[in-house]
Amino acid sequence: MLTDLAEVSTRRLSRPTVLIMKNIVLITNVGSGTHDEEIVQSAADRLGESLSVEVVATCDRGELDTTLAALGDRDLVVAGGDGSLHMAVASLHSQGILHDTRVGLIPLGTGNDFARGAHIPLDHLEAADVITAGRDCWVDILVDDSGNVVVNAAHIGVGADAGIEARAWKAALNKVNLGKVGYAVGAVVAGFKTTGYHLKVVADGEVLTDGSRRVLQVGVGNGSRIGGGTRLTPDANPTDGFANVIVSFAVAPRDRFLYGVHLKRGTHDERGDVVTARARQVEVSGEPFYCNTDGELIGPLRDRTWTVQPQAFRMALPTASQAADD
Repeated sequence: MLTDLAEVSTRRLSRPTVLIMKNIVLITNVGSGTHDEEIVQSAADRLGESLSVEVVATCDRGELDTTLAALGDRDLVVAGGDGSLHMAVASLHSQGILHDTRVGLIPLGTGNDFARGAHIPLDHLEAADVITAGRDCWVDILVDDSGNVVVNAAHIGVGADAGIEARAWKAALNKVNLGKVGYAVGAVVAGFKTTGYHLKVVADGEVLTDGSRRVLQVGVGNGSRIGGGTRLTPDANPTDGFANVIVSFAVAPRDRFLYGVHLKRGTHDERGDVVTARARQVEVSGEPFYCNTDGELIGPLRDRTWTVQPQAFRMALPTASQAADD
């Protein structure tokens, strides 16, 4: 995967892959704990060995927009998880400056799915070294018909249902400091309860399912991972100009269980009740559904269309020697 990603990125760059390093604005979440603050400062010190670094803590989208509007010709480094990366890219996109911005990532989230799929090291110092000594690649995004961006992945069905189920469990378990367990409980509950949705899925004009059959899950991947490393769209590559699509029809109880087993192994796309495609535009419509977009739940929706915006921004990604193992 890494070799393929590197080859595609190099081939698609219209300019040489020479690293041109600028001064950096490193953004972080003002609500992060003391441990995260120490990690952020350590990463900033590492970056500061060769560059000037300004660390800015933001607490909401308004503060983030203001900070990025003043970015100028400096590079942006996001210290955070998939949600933080999503918000930063969305802000840059809405301000019309995304294509002119070089982005780096220090993964500090719970899942770090984009980082995992792109082989960015989860160690903060190794991630900092990718930013100063990695390779520049053009990275795609998906833009939906409401103008919202997807950096990593969107999925509908059992995974999104798990997020809904997890809400109540998280609230209850937070009282005993076990809030994170709520996600696992939600996934188990959704796996038992979900019976699927009648959805029509169209990829670049090809009808993958016409809505007559129930589907367990629909995934649209720019990146390959969700849920802390699960390979929902195993072959997705955020630098190739396509989204990878997966549709699972495994709605019977036994099939749901087996699909889950294969999903954990990353072999679910080989099942006979799974359809896959690569496309520049993906349309989903049908009965009301929730959608998990870069870790955030939206809905209920009756339809949604995603279009690939290729080469949306430059990002520091690891060389072969810097890449994290799967």
